[in-house]
Amino acid sequence: MTERVLFQRSHFKVRWVDDGDTILLEDGRHVRYIGIDSPEIGNASAPGEPFGKEALLFNRNRVLHQRVKLEQDVEKKDRYGRVLAYVFLPDNTFMNLQMVESGHAVVRYQKPNIRFHSMLLDAQRKAMASKKGIWSAFQEDGGIRYTGNRNSMRFHKMDCPLGKKISAGNRIGFKSRWDAFWEGYSPCRECFQIPAQ
Repeated sequence: MTERVLFQRSHFKVRWVDDGDTILLEDGRHVRYIGIDSPEIGNASAPGEPFGKEALLFNRNRVLHQRVKLEQDVEKKDRYGRVLAYVFLPDNTFMNLQMVESGHAVVRYQKPNIRFHSMLLDAQRKAMASKKGIWSAFQEDGGIRYTGNRNSMRFHKMDCPLGKKISAGNRIGFKSRWDAFWEGYSPCRECFQIPAQ
C-alpha cells in the first residue's frame, strides 16, 4: 500500500501500543512517533529501561482504541519499515508533544523530520525544570563530560567510540547530560541511559 493510500482517510484506529513512542494501527502498520524517544520496555532478550513501563502506560491510556490523525514530515518510513508520523487525537491533542511534556519521552532531533523540533524542545525544557517523569530521578554522574555532534544533535560519553569520530568542526562539549538535553541534543543509542527510579 502506498503512502498516498495511507492518508486518504483522516483518522486511523489504534489496535495496540508497543511502547511510549510506537503504536500499531488496525491495518497492521506500526507508527513511530517523530521527534521523540521514550525509554525501552523489557522483553525476553533485554531488560527494560527505567520509566519504560510508565511511558508505555501513559501512551496506552491515551491512544489505545482511539482514532488518531497522522501527519508526516519529509521521511515517510524509518529503517524498520515503520510509518513515521506526528500523532494527534480527535480533540487535536498532539501525542508526540504530550509524551515530552509529561516527561515520558525525550526530544530526538532527526533530520530532515524537524517540523516540530522547537516546540518539542520547549516542552522538554519545561518538563526538565518541573522534574516531571524521567527528570524526577535525574542525577548527574559526577565528573563525566560529554561530547556533542552539532550536525546530528547527538551527544556521547567521553569514552564512546562514536563520539571520538566526530569531526572537530562539529564537536561541542557539555559539562553534563542535563546541559546536553537542555540544548536539544539526545544521547546516541550506546550512551542512552535513563536514570534509575
